[in-house]
Amino acid sequence: MSTRRTKRPLLIGTGALAATAALILGGAVAASAHVGIAEGPVEAGSYSILTFGVPHGCDGSATTEVAIQIPEGINAVTPTRNGLYTVEKVMEDLATPITDSHGNEVTERVAQVVYTTSTPLPDGQRDAFELSLQIPEDAADTTLYFPTVQTCEQGETAWVQIPEEGQDGHELDAPAPSVDVVAASDAGSHGHGDSSEATVDAHDEDSASATAPADQTPLVVTSLAVGALGLIVAVIALLRGRKKA
Repeated sequence: MSTRRTKRPLLIGTGALAATAALILGGAVAASAHVGIAEGPVEAGSYSILTFGVPHGCDGSATTEVAIQIPEGINAVTPTRNGLYTVEKVMEDLATPITDSHGNEVTERVAQVVYTTSTPLPDGQRDAFELSLQIPEDAADTTLYFPTVQTCEQGETAWVQIPEEGQDGHELDAPAPSVDVVAASDAGSHGHGDSSEATVDAHDEDSASATAPADQTPLVVTSLAVGALGLIVAVIALLRGRKKA
C-alpha cells in the first residue's frame, strides 16, 4: 500500500541520540545486535534485494513497527510481503520529475517503507524484512544508509547514526543500516564477448561433425539394403534346400 502521509523524521538530535543509546543496553551493544543489512557489497546500477535484520526488541520490549528510510537516488522499492505485518510505502514528490526506462514520467518516489504488526515481535526472537530496489548508477564507491526506527511496546530505538568522515562505524551506538556500493563490473560484457566467440567455435565444430555423417548417409543406406537383400536370398535358398531333402 502506498500513502501520501508525512514521512516520519528519522534523523534526530544529539539529545535524542543520547536517550536512544541509553535504551540500547546502556549504549554498549555488540555489532551483531544492531539492526543491519545482510547483503553487501552491491554493484552500482544493479537490482538488489536488501534484507534488514531485527535481532531484538527495545531494551527487552517487543517490536511493533519498523520504519525504513530510503536514501535519495532510489525512487522505486518493492517490499517483500511478511505475513505478520502490514506494509506501507510512504511517498514524496520529486523536486524534478524524471523519465523511467519505459518512457513514463515519474513525479514521486518511495521515501519510507513501514512494517507494522499487531502481533509484537518478542525480544528474544528475530525477524527480517526484504526490500527489492535498484542501486543508483552513480553510487559507486559510496555507502548507502537506510536510517531505521524500531518502535516497541515500550519505547523505541532509532538506528539513525551515520559516521563522520574517517570515523569507524563500529564506534556508533545505534548505526543506521548500510550497504557498500562498488563499481559495476565489466566482466559481464567481456564474458559475453568470450561466450559469443566460444559459441561460434562450438557451432562450427558441431556443424562439421553433423555434416560428415550426413554425407555418408547414402552409402550407409545402400550397404544396409544390400545386406538385407543378401539375407533374404540366403533364407530362400535354405528353404528350397530343405524341400528337396
